[in-house]
Amino acid sequence: MAFRNAAVVLFCSLAMGSGACADAITDWNETACDASAKLGPGAPGHRAMAVVQVAVFEAVNAIEPRYQPYLERVPAPPGASVDAAVAAANRSVLMALIPAEKAAVESAYRAALQGLPDGAAKADGIAVGEKAAALVLARAAADGANGPDNYQWQTVLGRYVPTVIPAAPTWPRRKPWIMDSASQFRPGPPPDLASETWARDLQEVRLLGGRNSTARSAAQTDIARFWEETRPLVYHPLLRAVARMPGRSVTQNARLYAAASMAMDDALIAVFDAKYTYNFWRPITAIRIEHQAGHAKSEADLGWTPLIPTPMHPEYPCAHCVVSGALGAVIREELQGQPPPRLSSTSPAAPGMTREWGSVDAFMEEVRLARIYDGVHYRNSTVEGSKLGMAVGRLVQQRFGAPAGGRQ
Repeated sequence: MAFRNAAVVLFCSLAMGSGACADAITDWNETACDASAKLGPGAPGHRAMAVVQVAVFEAVNAIEPRYQPYLERVPAPPGASVDAAVAAANRSVLMALIPAEKAAVESAYRAALQGLPDGAAKADGIAVGEKAAALVLARAAADGANGPDNYQWQTVLGRYVPTVIPAAPTWPRRKPWIMDSASQFRPGPPPDLASETWARDLQEVRLLGGRNSTARSAAQTDIARFWEETRPLVYHPLLRAVARMPGRSVTQNARLYAAASMAMDDALIAVFDAKYTYNFWRPITAIRIEHQAGHAKSEADLGWTPLIPTPMHPEYPCAHCVVSGALGAVIREELQGQPPPRLSSTSPAAPGMTREWGSVDAFMEEVRLARIYDGVHYRNSTVEGSKLGMAVGRLVQQRFGAPAGGRQ
């Protein structure tokens, strides 16, 4: 990774003189994804990536002021190096949020700066990046993610409940990046247990999502295994494909990565608001308990187990579907009717496998199906999650980074 950083920065410096190269944004995005992966599955890594990419946007946009800033305009001397600013913003945020990755981040930072000539441009770029990072880190420190954990189990006095605290219990109280509130797009409640929708969805996940399912095909199992991964590193490769399209500028890409990262993080704030509002049961619970489902009785199957471990938070709606919906909406709005580039990604949960999609819709549909094949979500939950994520993604694209002075 460090060698690739140095090589890309050196190439950009030779090719473009000022060092302004869109690949500097993309290469550092890979470094940041690698670091954020160490925070574990799900929400924390997406929050870290949003802080990183907003800081990068503020730094690049200070030097090449094409858009309205997110927080405030950072002063930037004329001629400040964009590449140095990108490196400094990444380093500052990653060191603050993921100090355990200090050695890897410092190595990437040194390699990036070695490709830039010493002088005022480099020093000024570093200063701009550090100032932008400080602004965004100050906002992150007050966003509520690290507030008190006050989760309370729903039970009766004296009755045992599993004692692991569910994931992201503070997320519904976080300050969103763009949304007005965590509940702005809260969906209606999950299906009534007496409904045919519930009966249909329960039977589907029972058949397709069990560990020992004979109805799930090998191809469906591959999809399920691939999307067991929830960290940013499985999503951001789709952004890189867009960033590498011909004709894009460094500032455009800084805005793209920030918009998508904020959208995915805001979508997770929204989904945990809904999850902890409705507290709907997971398939492993519903399938093991006899109850009325539609017009028939669902018999308890005490031996049923999902293909993958059930995430430790309520079911409704699907968080993976919310994140993919937010990313899909940002990409769709970014392309403005252009055909998408080749979209693909890899997943540590499925070594050696590369998934490809010919459209944004195909990508989002695969994520929805994966969570049914995994045995952890119902179809209605995946559909509602995708709708929620797309609403957040569209809002971010509408509100974030308006052109400065009417320029495009």
